[in-house]
Amino acid sequence: MTDAIPEIIKLGSNPDPPLQVLTQTDIPVDDFLGRTFLMPPDTDGQIFRARIVELIEDHHDDVLTSNDHVKFRCSINNDEYEEVLAYNDIIHHIEREVNSETMWKFKRITAHEGPLAPNHPNYKGSRYNVCMEWENGEQTDEPLAIIGADAPVECAIYARDNNLLDTEGWKRFKPIARRQKKLFRMANQAKLRSYRTAPRYMYGYEVPRDYKHAIRLDDRNGNRKWRDCTSLEMSQLDEYEVFDDKGPNGKPPPDYKKIRVHLVYAVKHDGRHKARLVADGHLTAIPIDSVYSSVVTLRGLRIMLFLAELNKLDTWATDIGNAYLEAFTSELVFIIAGPEFGELAGHLLIIRKALYRLRSSGLRWHEQLAAVLQSMGFHPCKAEPDIWMRQHNGLWEYVAVYVDDLAMSMQDPQAFVDALINVHKFKLKGTGSIAFHLGCDFFRDDNGVLCMAPKKYIDKMLDSYLREFGERPNARVHSPLEKGDHPELDTSDFLGPDGVRQHQSLIGQMQWAISLGRLDITTAIMTLSSFRALPRQGHLERAKRVIGYLTRFKDAMLRIRVDEPDYSDVPDPDYNWKFTVYGDCPEELPHNMPTPLGNFVTHTTYVDANLYHDMITGRSVTGILHLFNQFPVDWYSKKQNTVETATYGSEFVAARTAVEQIIDLRNTLRYLGVPLRDKTIMFGDNESVTDSASKPHAKLHKRHNMLSFHRVREAISKRVCSFNNIPGEFNPADVLSKHWGHSQVWHNLLRPLLFWMGDTWNMIEE
Repeated sequence: MTDAIPEIIKLGSNPDPPLQVLTQTDIPVDDFLGRTFLMPPDTDGQIFRARIVELIEDHHDDVLTSNDHVKFRCSINNDEYEEVLAYNDIIHHIEREVNSETMWKFKRITAHEGPLAPNHPNYKGSRYNVCMEWENGEQTDEPLAIIGADAPVECAIYARDNNLLDTEGWKRFKPIARRQKKLFRMANQAKLRSYRTAPRYMYGYEVPRDYKHAIRLDDRNGNRKWRDCTSLEMSQLDEYEVFDDKGPNGKPPPDYKKIRVHLVYAVKHDGRHKARLVADGHLTAIPIDSVYSSVVTLRGLRIMLFLAELNKLDTWATDIGNAYLEAFTSELVFIIAGPEFGELAGHLLIIRKALYRLRSSGLRWHEQLAAVLQSMGFHPCKAEPDIWMRQHNGLWEYVAVYVDDLAMSMQDPQAFVDALINVHKFKLKGTGSIAFHLGCDFFRDDNGVLCMAPKKYIDKMLDSYLREFGERPNARVHSPLEKGDHPELDTSDFLGPDGVRQHQSLIGQMQWAISLGRLDITTAIMTLSSFRALPRQGHLERAKRVIGYLTRFKDAMLRIRVDEPDYSDVPDPDYNWKFTVYGDCPEELPHNMPTPLGNFVTHTTYVDANLYHDMITGRSVTGILHLFNQFPVDWYSKKQNTVETATYGSEFVAARTAVEQIIDLRNTLRYLGVPLRDKTIMFGDNESVTDSASKPHAKLHKRHNMLSFHRVREAISKRVCSFNNIPGEFNPADVLSKHWGHSQVWHNLLRPLLFWMGDTWNMIEE
């Protein structure tokens, strides 16, 4: 093995490794707790792993002076039984394990090089080199001859995935790759070499497990980075008066419970070392009252941004530093300070503030911020409780709250920020015109239109993908999934634990991308989410394809266009519904809605259904797109709850869902103080359904669609909405109801929504 391999690797990969001898001074006593090691084989040949759970201190003085008296209580084989072992015995077991091959650990083979001639500068005794990614984050090029001997399973998997099994130098792995089930079983066994006690790295830095570990890392690295970030955290806690010091011999008040706290360490992308003191909140009793604390929805944020642009308000964003520490806790808890508290070590400290990870801290901060906003004249919207609003100079101003992240749309946001700083003493960060908020980028295009796009978030997804899979996704695809694809018919092998985790991670990341505006992948992710519990290899490949699509089309964005659409050419027949079962009843308006202020909003809805979308269950999919003026504000793609046998039924079910969402959005706008046009304009591409819904004399011929039929017609009779027919190729809800092909949707649907700069009318002249 070459010198480039870390020392820990050499111990397990050399045929005759030099023994690493541990002395009693190599490992401090305190470092044993939580460590694991392999026990000697049992009488029946079984080998169990032991975990050190407790130091036995029968003779304190002897412990301080002699390691011969130190004993530990060890949990064997995941708490199957316990055994007391002496310090020297444990040293022997750890020494044996350190010098065993199980210490040779790597994550994956990421690439290969070759074939190489002996005179090639990178030749290392083998025609091929493989790029190894080790668990400590390093990457080295190693000869295939050595890696293939020590890790044939991993080499076989890499060769199979990269079509190398018929290539000279790789053919010897072909018999292993043929036995697919055995291959994955062997691979899973190989992964058992990694344990929780292995070092954890972030951006190339080893991250400490606790304060003592942080001190040792500083001593080893010859700096004070972890000490300094810990000191900064403790000084901030002192500044916020988080604790009430009762002294080294203090007694807790009645009914107070003792808990623990610990430091969580991390490294930021720019190399900054961070420390945060958090409470072990799980040690407290579960509160009888709810401690739920809500946040603004992404739909609510989009609506607020639209209203700001509509009424020419300025939108700013800010982050409240150490927000939880601004609030007092209601929990009766105390701690005994540890060494990280410096001079306060050993003191009894009453926790006064809402320390992170106490059960009620989120709610306490929510209440504190609510009191501040109320004192400034705001009140919560009844439809979006985390959008706060106040009337000012003939317009409504808004503040959207997401824990400690605030987005504000106001005539003078600087005055609001000054009040938070000077009056309420909040420490704000990143204050200014909204540019990046909740993972989304905000900017103005060449025409001055405010745009939102998750560009940085997608870049972060790509970095995560590269670390996970060791390669970039295929960016040559033009659609999230193939047109007419049916993932439910996939019969490939079920994924193992790692594959399931990868699939779930990709789906979770892309669901947030959808919330941030990437509505074009909604249907694909909705379908793939059905297999999160037990995905197959084909489902993972499809998820990776969607990532490739986002990579290729990552310039998609939502433009907040506020001009009202012109519907003067849309037919609006004035039917008389007075003598029908619906009667002459107007739309019911909320009796407590605020005064409408500002410019008018026209609400447009597009709806579509895809019959027999799921070939296994027979369920159809509903796709709905809502626009305020010309801005896509909300979208929906979901399998229907019923199995419909004809397009007529599935389209009516979709129309009913759209009507219910229309009523919700109209009332939300009213509670935000927005003046609405007379009715919502709804479009669908099934003429039979639009006619049946819109004409009073239409008859219901399919009784099982009765509820959907009457729900839609009642809304139309009350002038909540109209229902109009458009050709399918111009219905943008088509993107949200099926797996489409690029050429099918690009020109008329996808490009106007997400990619066109400027007035979409100009597309007609292109």
